[in-house]
Amino acid sequence: MEKAPDHTPLSFRKIGVIRTPYKWKAPRQPVEEGECFLEIYPEFAEGLKALDTFRYIYVLFWLDRIGDFSLEAEPPWAGGVKVGVFASRSPRRPNPIGLSVVRLLSVEDNIVKTSSIDAIDGTPLLDIKPYVKYLDSKEDANLGWAEDLPDKEHLLLHLKGIPHNY
Repeated sequence: MEKAPDHTPLSFRKIGVIRTPYKWKAPRQPVEEGECFLEIYPEFAEGLKALDTFRYIYVLFWLDRIGDFSLEAEPPWAGGVKVGVFASRSPRRPNPIGLSVVRLLSVEDNIVKTSSIDAIDGTPLLDIKPYVKYLDSKEDANLGWAEDLPDKEHLLLHLKGIPHNY
């Protein structure tokens, strides 16, 4: 007999706030240009010890300004292709958790300076984890359903967050 799903609410503790120049709309993907700041609450600052020895970090955040979720997504760069939300990077998810890999520029006291991140200013920060080359880079990773899209070069510009005119 199958057990009914448990929809018990979970709670998270904010460890800080993300500071960006984006007030209303953030880029779709993080880009290496520009700078942003992770303002860590003082009671969590000790957890930053030795973080500055890494070049890249994962930043997990709560997409607190996202409306209702959808189980279907239509990536804007995919020419009308519709996929399940879990096969996409759509922010309109049952749990609107953002995940970005950004370049770590510096750590000073409770401020972590990073390359640009795809979050609106004031977004709640949930966690930071180091990006470890040999654990987090998978050489055989692919593009999934997007492998079959006709204009792969154009797709890659979108995925990498590279501005372009076509």
